[in-house]
Amino acid sequence: MLRETFLHIDGVGRRREEILWRSGIRTWDDVPRLGSGAGLPASVVHRIDSEVVRSDEALRRGRYRYFADALPAREHWRALPEFRGAVGYLDIETTGLSIGRDAVTVVGVYDGRRERSFVKGENLDELPATLDRMKILVTFNGGRFDLPFLRRAFPRMRLDQIHVDLLHGMHRLGYHGGLKRIEAQLGIERSEETAGLRGWDAVRLWEAHESGDEGALELLLQYNMEDVIHLETLADLAYTGLRTQIRGEEFVTADRLERARVRAP
Repeated sequence: MLRETFLHIDGVGRRREEILWRSGIRTWDDVPRLGSGAGLPASVVHRIDSEVVRSDEALRRGRYRYFADALPAREHWRALPEFRGAVGYLDIETTGLSIGRDAVTVVGVYDGRRERSFVKGENLDELPATLDRMKILVTFNGGRFDLPFLRRAFPRMRLDQIHVDLLHGMHRLGYHGGLKRIEAQLGIERSEETAGLRGWDAVRLWEAHESGDEGALELLLQYNMEDVIHLETLADLAYTGLRTQIRGEEFVTADRLERARVRAP
């Protein structure tokens, strides 16, 4: 999808991108045929022509920052396949909701192969080195919660990755509510141990851990990692649904997403 994208070019919005597609300019490779056939201003055509060269080079070199800066945040999902080998699915737990007052207690990270948990007072300081290897971060509501908390906790951590916040993508597809509610709509099941647990239970479990409950931290880590692992499934669904929505110029609602997922190449 990224090579079909023109939204990151100055002067090209959603309407002009659709004009390009309807004119047969479906990918960056088609741009040499653009000319004046799409009815766009000559200045915009020239900008597209030069920018796709830079875009192609940035993609070949793996320069994710180029797309993190240029792509509208709500369209960062388009980069998922191209940077699949450097995706980090991430979820945090905290002592509360106040970024200025509360602390990060647990961070779960999954790269599609390895699961890692970072715990306050144990190995949380190793988190920045792990995230530095990621080119895309996938979260659920991370734009308002996870990333602001992490920036506060680690002021020197760059956190400049392409950020796919699944909250917004899933809402665009007709799935509303929090992560647990959307999981239930999709039939994604939790383990017997964590079924029914919610965000405030994570706060309670951390408090129990600090009070000496030996099993509380283990349950908290399991709960957190299930959040993280499920993000991969949601990311695949969101990418398929949003891509189909754009290509078909129609809204792919929740009840039709599974069929769209099967049809997509």
